[in-house]
Amino acid sequence: MGESFIPLADLRARATSPVVPLDATAPTGHLADRLGRPLRDLRISVTDRCNFRCGYCMPSEVFDRRYRFLPHDALLSFEEITRVASVFLAHGVRKLRLTGGEPLLRKQLPSLVEQLAALRTVDGTPPELTLTTNGSLLARLARPLREAGLTRVTVSLDALDDTVFRRMNDVDFPVADVLRGVDAALAAGLVPVKLNMVVRRGMNDHEILPLARHVRDTWGPAVRLRFIEYMDVGTSNGWRLDEVLPSEQLRERLDAAFGLEPLLPASPDETAERWRWRDGRGEIGLISSVTKAFCGDCSRARLSTEGKLFTCLFATRGHDLRSLLRGGASDAQIAAAVGGVWSARADRYSEQRGEHTAAPGERRIEMHYIGG
Repeated sequence: MGESFIPLADLRARATSPVVPLDATAPTGHLADRLGRPLRDLRISVTDRCNFRCGYCMPSEVFDRRYRFLPHDALLSFEEITRVASVFLAHGVRKLRLTGGEPLLRKQLPSLVEQLAALRTVDGTPPELTLTTNGSLLARLARPLREAGLTRVTVSLDALDDTVFRRMNDVDFPVADVLRGVDAALAAGLVPVKLNMVVRRGMNDHEILPLARHVRDTWGPAVRLRFIEYMDVGTSNGWRLDEVLPSEQLRERLDAAFGLEPLLPASPDETAERWRWRDGRGEIGLISSVTKAFCGDCSRARLSTEGKLFTCLFATRGHDLRSLLRGGASDAQIAAAVGGVWSARADRYSEQRGEHTAAPGERRIEMHYIGG
């Protein structure tokens, strides 16, 4: 794989080595990897559990009742998550995103949001604090999360038709409850809401236009719909290239139906190609992770629910920060370890798709474990 794995023992040695003093890798707010990509975004998985069984992420034939999720004491505590996040902010991170699994299943999540919202970036401003959810519990939690300091929310919605949606989530969950969650997020001030649709050819691609029409007519610019190409994350989803609908073909459908014009990226490392409706009813995003790889601008790190640091969504191994947290390491030592991992990073999986295979006995990490 593209990730250059550094064993924990080496991380500890790097953090305490008399040859490489701590201040050599101390946070400066401008950490870059081997390809010159800065560290700007930390995605934090707060649970590996989910109440949906979407086929592209947690297929029910794999994640059934016998599947063993992580025990609670293996998960990072809120205090440990906050401590790690403060280290990443010192290295230049500006955006924290809470993921899962389904993050709203983590009990007392607003308490974690409140702790993270109190942190500051290197320039003294609060971090952008967002959350990605399937929306099933959002109607109840949107306001408490906003009051705790959450900035925005991204909701996964793969179909507007209730029959299709229930088939895709595979737990018979009604789409109306997710739509109510979006309404609650808007009412709470989590604006704009981003709505993510993973498009799988032959399964839900006929839902593209109905969902776009609903967003335009119901919410307008307050909701930004984003279409994501079906990705080969993990090894459990049975991914096939012929089930990928290229974003260019998707854009052509939308343009023919409603009319689109391009927008400039909001930031250099933005994953979505932005377009707006010509009639002014808002914008959409196209995330072309298969057909138009964006590895060259990737500034995202991922922290698993048990404290492993991953530098690529398609990684096979992570770097154990939990042992440092629970083993008495200082903030400076943890910062040095994080700096060492990121500075050694050279991941380019999506650009090199098909060229790499996992080593014997290794499997790509599943998306439910580190979020999307």
